[in-house]
Parts: sequence; C-alpha cells; structure tokens
Amino acid sequence: MADPPNKNKPDMSMEQRLLLAFVLMGLVLLVSQYFYKPTAPQRRSEVKQVEAPKPQEQATKPEETAEALTATAAPAPQVAAQAEEMPRVDTDVFSIVLSNRGAQVRSWVLKKYKTGAGKPVEVVNQQAAAKAGYPLAVVFADFKPPVDVNQQLYAVTRSPGGLGLDFDWSDGKLRVHKRLRFTRGSYLAQITSEVLNGGVAVPHLLVWRGGFGDPTAYNAAANQYTLYYDPAAAKLVTQQAKAAKNGPVSAAGSFTFAGLQDSYFAAVFMPRDGRAFEIQTLSDSVAGPSSAEEQPHVGAAVGGKGRNDFALFVGPKDLDLLRKVDAKLEQLVDFGTWFGFIAKPLFLVLNWVNDNWTHNYGWAIIVVTIAINFLLMPLKITSLRSMKKMSALQPQIAAINEKYKNISLRDPRKAEQNTEIMALYKKHGVNPAGGCMPILLQIPFFIAFYTVLTVAIEMRGASWLWVTDLSHPETIPIRILPLLMIATQFWLQKMTPATTADPTQQKMMMFMPLIFGFMFYGVSSGLVLYWLTGNLVSIAQQWFFNRLMPPAPRAVVDVKPMKKGGKK
Repeated sequence: MADPPNKNKPDMSMEQRLLLAFVLMGLVLLVSQYFYKPTAPQRRSEVKQVEAPKPQEQATKPEETAEALTATAAPAPQVAAQAEEMPRVDTDVFSIVLSNRGAQVRSWVLKKYKTGAGKPVEVVNQQAAAKAGYPLAVVFADFKPPVDVNQQLYAVTRSPGGLGLDFDWSDGKLRVHKRLRFTRGSYLAQITSEVLNGGVAVPHLLVWRGGFGDPTAYNAAANQYTLYYDPAAAKLVTQQAKAAKNGPVSAAGSFTFAGLQDSYFAAVFMPRDGRAFEIQTLSDSVAGPSSAEEQPHVGAAVGGKGRNDFALFVGPKDLDLLRKVDAKLEQLVDFGTWFGFIAKPLFLVLNWVNDNWTHNYGWAIIVVTIAINFLLMPLKITSLRSMKKMSALQPQIAAINEKYKNISLRDPRKAEQNTEIMALYKKHGVNPAGGCMPILLQIPFFIAFYTVLTVAIEMRGASWLWVTDLSHPETIPIRILPLLMIATQFWLQKMTPATTADPTQQKMMMFMPLIFGFMFYGVSSGLVLYWLTGNLVSIAQQWFFNRLMPPAPRAVVDVKPMKKGGKK
C-alpha cells in the first residue's frame, strides 16, 4: 500500500504543538498592539534494515561459534504432545493463558487495570494473532528448520505450585525448550529459551507481534513503541511501527532492557546473564478491537543467542513498581524533554497531595493549581500594573495610529509610528509584553500537566465527580468542563484592563475564549480542570486587584498632527 505524502517526515510531538500554539497566540497578542489596523542519531548501537520474516516463517542469523556444543553420540529422543493443551497461570496481578502449540502466549490479562469498557486490560491484540502470530513465538536468522516449530505440539511440565511451566519439543535432531517461572504478587517473570540442532546451539529470537498494551485506548496503535535502554549512551531509544515499514530494524548491544510499551504499560526483557543481545522492531498491518480496518502495529523480537535467558516485566509503568525491579526502568515514564524538570516534580506533588490530603486526583489537581497561581501572584501583580498603564495610554496610542493611518506599510515613515509608540512606552515605564505574561506563565505548567496526565498510570481511570477518567475527555454527550472554561475565560477577560482602545480589536480579542474552548474540547478532563481552576483563581485575584488598585488616570493626548509632506 502506498504511503501517504510526507509520511517519512518526523511528526511534531504534542508537547511541541502545544508550545507552538501558545507562542503563536502570544505573538498575536503582542504584535497586534503595534500593527493592527481596523480596516540526534542513535549511537553505539548497530542499526540496520533486515528482510522481514513472515509471521509463520523463520528468519535467519549466523551461528554463534562461542555457543556451539559438541554433537551427542546418540540421537536425541523425539518429544511432543498428542493434543493441544491450554495451561493457565493465575496470580494476584495477572492471568495468563498459554498453548502448547508453539509454546506461545494466547492471553495476558492485567487484573488490577480496566479498559474504558470496564474489563481487565488484555495486552495481547487478539484480533492480530491470526495474521501476526502469538507472543513468545520463535524466529531464526540464518537457520531454516525442517518444520515450523511454532506450530508443533510441545510437551508441558508444570512445576510444583503451578507457577512454572516447561515446554519441550524435539524431532530427534532439532530440540526446542522454553521455561517460564512466575511469582505471586509480582509482574516479573523469568523466561528461558533454547534451541539445539544436532547438539549445536541455534541463535533465535522471541517475538511479540501485532501491538502491545491496552488496545481499546484512544489511538492505541500510534502510542505503541519498541524500546531499548543503551547504558553506554545513557539513552532510552523508542521506535514506532512506521520505522519498520520497509522491513525490521535491528539494534544490538549490551542493553539494560528492551521490549514494547504503550502510554501506560510495558513488556520489557532484561538479560539475566548481562550479555549483549538484539532487538528487532517489526511492523504488521492488522486490525484492532475498536476497528476492523487494518493499520500498522508495532512488534518486537528479542534475543539472538542459542540460549536466551531473560527476566520479563509485563505490567504498569508505575514509578514505585519500576524502581523496585530496576532503577533504570524509571526511564519508561517519559515526562518530556523540554518541561520534564517541571512535569516530574508536579507529578510527585500531585501524588503526595492525593495520598495525604484529598484521596482523589481531581481534587489534588485543584489544590495544586491554586497553589501554583498563588506562587505566581507577584508576577501577576507586575503584569497587571503594566496592563493598567497600557490601558491609560490608549488615547495617545490611538492618536499616533490616527496620525499615520493613511501611510502604507512600505512607506519609510511607517517606522516612525513604531518609534513614537515605543518612546511613549519607555516614557511611562510600560512593558508592551505585560499583557501576554499571564498566558505565557501558564505554558510550562500547562504542558507539564498534559504530560503527567498522558504518562502517569495513577491518572489512568482516576475519577472526579461526574468525570470517569481524568486522563480522557468527558464521556457525556455535552462536555461540561470545556463549557465552564469558556464561560470563565469570557468573565476573566471582561474584568481584565483593556490594552487597546480600538473597539474592533477588542471584539476580536473576545474570540480568544472560543479559540481556547475549541483547543480544550478534545483534551483530557484533568487538563481542562486545571485551566478552569486557574481561571476561577484569576477571577478572584483580578477582583481583589481591581479594588486594591483603581484604574490609572488617562494620559493627556499630546501628539502633534502630521503636516502634509510628512512633517510634524
């Protein structure tokens, strides 16, 4: 299928888009005061394109002579089951269904987390399995087995307690062994795979295709990535399905961990022996549960040795939980590049307020927003004083604009208009950007709140009053929070001193709340709640400021009219 135009161009992140939107609005607010007229590459990891293996076929990789074993004198016995079995493993945190056909995972359910429909999260894309295959299938590099080992019936042995499974299959020469061990109350498992051909170790990878995570989430496929952490570069590298549209992308190195993730969940393989290993990013066009239309879903193949030995974490990206498994796993929770230094402390504060005071993240957002606005009060007071001075100067600014109204923008005398206005600002100590300051002050916190609501598992499914999930828009037919936000934005704008005397420009500025409402209507409820709370606090502060500081007296118009020929 042909790719859409410009698909190869890197997409702007939401963090960049929000910042750009606010910068453009700030420029409109600032520039209109003067000119408005009424009429880095991956490092230390080998990255290459390799031919895509088909889901039910085997790929290839050179034999590892270091792992080569001496062939046994006598042929190995044949090992296989007579019928398909579906063993189940249940712990406090997940329920797993496996099949001895290929020794693969058929279902991996996280019991403590629900989808939007209220069902436990199933991290295996069931709709993709028929085409892409099930997780923990085996793929090879430079070896073509006589049969498809992912379709053979393996003999199953359960360990005492039912939390361990061993899968074995052999045709007398080729032998495949998989070993899985689970622990109650833990998202961590141990997995070992080994392939021998005539007693010689055969390099192979374990594959998880067709996507990962909550497949019912909004735009699920676009928020799923492969990942690996390169300690040499101290960097977490992530890739989407589109990176592998022309074939798997392979990276090899002494990685701390590698695997798959979506916004809130991860499946990561951590080498128990500390040796270097390989991860391939794969792409499969498959359907999801919310749509029958096929779209690219990311997949990962991990391993590359004759014997792969991993600790496997499949669970939520909870900071406390990840820290207990491995401190480096905290990298999975990405608080952003530009404003991460605000987003992470903000999350920790929200978490503390929720745990110790409110016991509800909605009320925690309100409390923290009030605190932020009061901490910014000194800067708001400075901004308000500048706006009052600007309002008082509007008659003189209007007179200057009137004097130059018949001069075209290309006329050199037009520069004199800006010079006079700037001289007027300087004379009265006015900062022309002061009116933009309240909005500009909110940008870092706005993006930080957006990031926290996007990546923090604690926010997923958090409710507040009628809002069922603060990390998503309201599910009711008419969303109340955005409408309240528009109303309070109008109210606040009416209370704020006007920085322009032009009635047409004032009417134009009244459209800003509608623009904000359009921007906020489809974002997470927690983000709208933050902005709405900020509006209410600003209304209270503005009422107090207006009573405390009466309007500045209007400046006397002292602008000499321009004579014909451009002389004053």
